Amino acid sequence: MTRRLIPRSRAARIAVIASVLAGAGALVVWHGPDTSLVADAFRIVAWPWVAVAVAINFASVLVRSSAWKIVVDQAVAPPRPPQRTVFSAYCVGLLGNAALPGRVGEIGRVMVLTRRMRRRPGTWAVVVGTVFAHRLFDVVAAVGLVIYVLYAARLPNWAVPGLSIVLGIGVGALLAGVLLVRYRSERPLDELGPVRRILRMGRYGLEVLKRPAAAVGALAFQLLGWTFQVFAVWAAFQAFRIDAPLTAAALVLVLMNVATAFPLWPGNVGLLQAAVALPLLSYGVDYAHGFAFGIGLQAIEASVGVGLGLLFLAREGFSFATLRRMPEVTDVEIDERVERIA
Repeated sequence: MTRRLIPRSRAARIAVIASVLAGAGALVVWHGPDTSLVADAFRIVAWPWVAVAVAINFASVLVRSSAWKIVVDQAVAPPRPPQRTVFSAYCVGLLGNAALPGRVGEIGRVMVLTRRMRRRPGTWAVVVGTVFAHRLFDVVAAVGLVIYVLYAARLPNWAVPGLSIVLGIGVGALLAGVLLVRYRSERPLDELGPVRRILRMGRYGLEVLKRPAAAVGALAFQLLGWTFQVFAVWAAFQAFRIDAPLTAAALVLVLMNVATAFPLWPGNVGLLQAAVALPLLSYGVDYAHGFAFGIGLQAIEASVGVGLGLLFLAREGFSFATLRRMPEVTDVEIDERVERIA
């Protein structure tokens, strides 16, 4: 049995949630802007630019799901899932990550994809590994973006150490991924400890790294997806009448991803807006306006991920309550009925 990180008792879970919400409330009170000024910022929004930002975000989702499709195709045997199935699973994952705490969306997209595939021994583990590999390409793009931001953007002093740490973690993750490709173990999966089990599952999805052409294709799609996201942030700047360069959009995108890397509550609402508004002070954007922009930017991104996710969740015959329960289902799958893989 794997060791559970979530408390078993209801009282303990309530205490954890209450402490997180208290911290979020304190953050909002400490860094909360004047609500009247936030409302003023929304009165001048240029809605055609909002539509442009939504369209660019949709393009980003499409190309990033295409990157995952390449990774999946290298990891699984024929018949391989079609693009529409991978896109559907990816969108359900976006919904889970946006609307629920933790990385429930990653589990959600694994569940959706595996139920659409021909089940073979190890299918679950292989698909989990493809998610790990897909995120590894994300790390490559993120590392490049962080380097660009450190070099070109107007960084507040407080952000430099944090981004340097993020850069170090990213480089470490890349090295770990390369080493993981070489990892070998003959023991069955259900006889391994939790850490080694995760490492083994991760390796199954890293087959793409052994095929240079496929790896370059997946990376190109991921880089294109991140580029679209930078331009989506810039389009949102125009919607909120913010006169800031593309480097500021890159900075906002990096700090958004840092703020949502560990989802403590749905969307990390409040924390994300503060992370967006504070660096924009360096570009002459007052805090209330920047906070309002952060609300709008999160809504633009959520409109794509949540909207498509709900659509495909219904298409798969799942309810939102089912998505919320997916971590519990996965624990049972892994702990009690995990498949043996030689």
